[in-house]
Amino acid sequence: MRVKKGILVFAVATAILWGTAAQDEPFKVGIVDIDQAISSTEEGKAAREEFARKQREAEATLQPMMERYKALEEELKAKKFVLSDEALFQKQLDIAEVRNQIQNKMKELEGQLQVDQKRLEGPLTAKLVMIIEDIGKSNGFTMILRRGAPGLLYTREALDITDLVIEKYNAKS
Repeated sequence: MRVKKGILVFAVATAILWGTAAQDEPFKVGIVDIDQAISSTEEGKAAREEFARKQREAEATLQPMMERYKALEEELKAKKFVLSDEALFQKQLDIAEVRNQIQNKMKELEGQLQVDQKRLEGPLTAKLVMIIEDIGKSNGFTMILRRGAPGLLYTREALDITDLVIEKYNAKS
């Protein structure tokens, strides 16, 4: 899947290069690290703190279940030689049930955390994209790529316009 995305990015870049080579305009590329931009704004810092708080709450929700699981395992290890086969089987079932509860709760919490992250960072990302588009148009960029995008293996630091994006975002806020 990543290879296909990389090939697609390469094909688009090649098409743009070829298209702009036919024109007299210079080819100008910019690179933006959106994660850094989000982390560098006050709203982004607040969103990341809120997300970290939600992660801590999720971990606190799981903690009693994890402790119960460990206690059941230790009890089984301590008593496995003195328990009857039926009692031993029941303890193993109890452990499996708690393990399944933990796994289900983890999946539920991971899904909720993904939703929370998108809810918190989505509006910031949308604002940043608008600012990036404004910068691209006003400064004559042919294209602006996202740092970490598939197919983008190396960029010179001189192409990075993240600081300019942060500056414009903070000016608008």
